Amino acid sequence: MSPPVLELEGVTYSYPGAAGPALTDLSLAIDAGELVVLAGRSGSGKSTLLGVASGLVPHFHGGRFSGRATVAGMDTRDHGPADLAAEVGTLFQDPETQVVMGTVRAELALPLENRGHPAGAVARGVEEAALALGVAHLLDRPTYELSGGELQRTALGAAIAGRPSLVVLDEPTSQLDPVAGDELIGVLRRLNDDFGVAIVLAEHRLERCLALADRVIAMDAGRLICDAAPDRFARWAVDAAPPLATPGAQLLAGVGAPVRVGVKGARAALAERGIQPQAAESTFSQRSAHRRPAVPPVLELDGVWHELREGRSILVGVSVSVQPGERVALMGANGAGKSTLLRHAAGLMRPTRGRVRAEGRIALLLQNPVDYLVHEKVAQEAPAAALRTVDLDPAEFGPRHPRDLSTGEKQRLALAVVLGDPEDEPPSAICLDEPTRGMDRHHKAELAAFLSRLGAAVIVATHDPEFVAAFAQRVVLLGGGKVIADAPAVEILAGGTYFATETARILGGAGGALTPEQGVALLLDSAPAGALV
Repeated sequence: MSPPVLELEGVTYSYPGAAGPALTDLSLAIDAGELVVLAGRSGSGKSTLLGVASGLVPHFHGGRFSGRATVAGMDTRDHGPADLAAEVGTLFQDPETQVVMGTVRAELALPLENRGHPAGAVARGVEEAALALGVAHLLDRPTYELSGGELQRTALGAAIAGRPSLVVLDEPTSQLDPVAGDELIGVLRRLNDDFGVAIVLAEHRLERCLALADRVIAMDAGRLICDAAPDRFARWAVDAAPPLATPGAQLLAGVGAPVRVGVKGARAALAERGIQPQAAESTFSQRSAHRRPAVPPVLELDGVWHELREGRSILVGVSVSVQPGERVALMGANGAGKSTLLRHAAGLMRPTRGRVRAEGRIALLLQNPVDYLVHEKVAQEAPAAALRTVDLDPAEFGPRHPRDLSTGEKQRLALAVVLGDPEDEPPSAICLDEPTRGMDRHHKAELAAFLSRLGAAVIVATHDPEFVAAFAQRVVLLGGGKVIADAPAVEILAGGTYFATETARILGGAGGALTPEQGVALLLDSAPAGALV
């Protein structure tokens, strides 16, 4: 029997200056060919574990490390990231910090060239990685022009181009649209099946990947708290760790059905109870974005175009208005124009045609929260009142370096920075670009509740339909730089597939149920007598 591709024995690790360890006496083994999902709330130690696997912990971050970590037969105490890179492909939460070359083609070729592959093998590896990840059309595009999702796929392509024995990924679908996210998970499964590559994948949106996993490892406060097959993990999470339970698991548990992962498994579990959710006719409708406002809007884009010098258009005649206090979600595929629209709304970009009108201050939080963090301590970044507003305790987080926060914590800190002191004049509208990246379900629910009670208009660009269902009153769906639909959230999220919540997909859009709570109420009302006893 071959040795594990990754083995940790009693690993304890603390970041420099941290009050306590990020990992505590952690022992686990991952065999060649396993596809493992890492689950856990923000700050539970998932990213640190992946850092151990890549050698960045402790060689890059420093700090105190004890125990032993072996990767592909190499002890990480003796082998740093450069040695491990030949066997470990890595994709972290911030792909913009990993992409270093000027074009996508050069980025995919770099790891192959560093390993001494001949020119023909490099060209073949680049082409295969680009086709697998849907970036073949971007090969000669400058990397500085890529969207967040395109950067993420490019960084993943570089990680897998050399077919390493282990690939570790930290929230790899966080910036991808639903189609690209599903395709990425499929690529990982194929890489795992065809070449025996071990995959370790840290995710918060577990409904995307549990059905394809061999095993789930859950962490809390740097310790392993569950190591089980996906169905067993789902049953465990409902009772022992509700923040880790998927919407489908919550729905099934709520009606007393067997808890299983995936839409197909959930429907089978309901069928065993005599319940066959009927797919409703799609409630999706194309609705004009030009609506007569009841009061003057705080933000209005009127026929906005954004055209590049080479002739490509990112925005094509976009007209959207936002009322005071309205909560709007921007959805659409990667490259649809969501981020560009937000930049125009905040005045960072000027339209080549059309007009943008705004009342008051428009606050903007872009995709990379690190861009907003410039000081040595969290307390220097934002006032204590602003930190408390985003659920960062000033006493706990104030003395820490922003770099040492989890991605979800960095996101909340950056939000505190753009919101500013609550004593000052608040913004009239707040624009957020993928604000839930790196956030667990608990903090996403808190963010949705926080944004809902702000009073200001809020426009959020996101790929997360569960967050949209909890937060948005209205969805503007973009495609190819155009407004494809502008409608109440239920019309967009209930009747489809890629932009639907897991509850809506399980129930086929029946009753417009978007959340597990709505789904449970619907099933309890409509189930045959005795079926849910």
